[in-house]
Amino acid sequence: MFGRIQTVLGQADITPETWDDLEAVLLQADVGAETTDKVLDALKERAKTEGIVRADKLRDVLKEELAKLLVGKDASRRYDSNRLLEIIMVIGVNGSGKTTSIAKLTKLYAKHGRRVMLAAADTFRAAAIDQLQIWGERNGVPVIATEPNADPGAVVYEAIKQAYKDKRDLLLVDTAGRLHTKHNLMQELKKVRGVLEKNVHEAPHQTLLVIDATNGQNAISQAKGFTDAVGVTGVVLTKLDGTPKGGVAFAIVSQLGIPIKFIGTGEKVDDLQEFDPKEFVDGLFE
Repeated sequence: MFGRIQTVLGQADITPETWDDLEAVLLQADVGAETTDKVLDALKERAKTEGIVRADKLRDVLKEELAKLLVGKDASRRYDSNRLLEIIMVIGVNGSGKTTSIAKLTKLYAKHGRRVMLAAADTFRAAAIDQLQIWGERNGVPVIATEPNADPGAVVYEAIKQAYKDKRDLLLVDTAGRLHTKHNLMQELKKVRGVLEKNVHEAPHQTLLVIDATNGQNAISQAKGFTDAVGVTGVVLTKLDGTPKGGVAFAIVSQLGIPIKFIGTGEKVDDLQEFDPKEFVDGLFE
């Protein structure tokens, strides 16, 4: 989709049709109406103040404005922590790649010297517990789990105790992605968060929301719902290799102010990387 911008910003003078065509491409690329308006307003202002009259000269300006959008309120990247135990709560709907993303995060953090433990608090789906245990074995990290349909809060409490006992410094908590109603899901996540808050100072220290990039604008409403319920400090954007669009990244950061921390680009455990706004934008235009 972004490749079509090359055609729109051809070697001709800027006309009203240029703006219309650019708007159409951005909307089709899942950037969203609100964010598209913001980008076009910025481009028109810069074209006016910088005396840009040719469409091809807008390309670099557009890339700059898009990269600016991707710098959220907290774009910090870090693997180290001075805490005795850091807790990352991982949330997201089923099918978004949440459990697989936890496996990838485990590999990434372990590579940076962290002693990781996993908590299988998605007790409503037996397959999620099994999947997490398999990934734990593959990564060589312990997984605290229980029987399906057990109390997720109890699992988290046990995992915290065991993490301290084993001198683990990072606990990744998998959570439910679907209950019978959205209200039930959010209440369950609030309960898990409450157990973390009660037992570890300032926990959860990060709450990462896993979003499937192929969901487009539906991902925005998902992100808003999770943010309102339990707070989100960062996004893991998955399945970018499976969409020709990718514009949802701009909408997430621009509309919700949540930074994208990691992006998933494949199925392998190493297919996760830190998010770099400039690299991301450059990649879209290649």
